[in-house]
Amino acid sequence: MSFLVSEELSFRIPVELRYDTGDPYAVRLTFHLPGDAPVTWAFGRELLIDGLGRPCGEGDVRVAPVEPDTLGEVLIRLQVGSDQALFRASSVPLVGFLDRTDKLVPLGQEGSLADFDAHLDEALDRILAEEQSAG
Repeated sequence: MSFLVSEELSFRIPVELRYDTGDPYAVRLTFHLPGDAPVTWAFGRELLIDGLGRPCGEGDVRVAPVEPDTLGEVLIRLQVGSDQALFRASSVPLVGFLDRTDKLVPLGQEGSLADFDAHLDEALDRILAEEQSAG
């Protein structure tokens, strides 16, 4: 992907795309910026799928095609507070990656994975316990 620093300055960076069937709704992108530790962002698989064809997302992650009506390139905007980073990528490797995720867990069938429900229950129990001990 290209990291867009400004309109005049961008540079290519390696980005690792990962999908874990234990968290079937999410995709993970790990950005390897020069001189910094790798940074991983997890967000909805559907957001990435939808963002290939039309602007999508609210809040911290937004995905949009560079040119509507063509499957050429996509912009991925990541934001934390007032800080943001903008990346530009070819849609072709993203489509290939998403196709492989669909072969592992077809879109719409994520909830049928028993492991995911167990992990969700564990996470909710842990959050509730933390809230009760803090309050």
